[in-house]
Amino acid sequence: MRIRRIIAAVFATAALAGLGLTGAATAATAVTPASVTPASVTPGECTDNGGTIDRSTPVLPTCRGGTKDGQSVD
Repeated sequence: MRIRRIIAAVFATAALAGLGLTGAATAATAVTPASVTPASVTPGECTDNGGTIDRSTPVLPTCRGGTKDGQSVD
């Protein structure tokens, strides 16, 4: 009888530990939408936020100034 109780306690502890690790891993990988910056902005977003469109950049136009400074414009 004593061995059964010990085995049951070991399994219960392992199950609870597994749930704790799963919850911690899920919480660590959660990303809030506010922390993600878009790769590019629209011309309207650039000018509405106080920037100007710099078309002299080699690959894509870039937003200069304002809150979207340095982001590419698509």
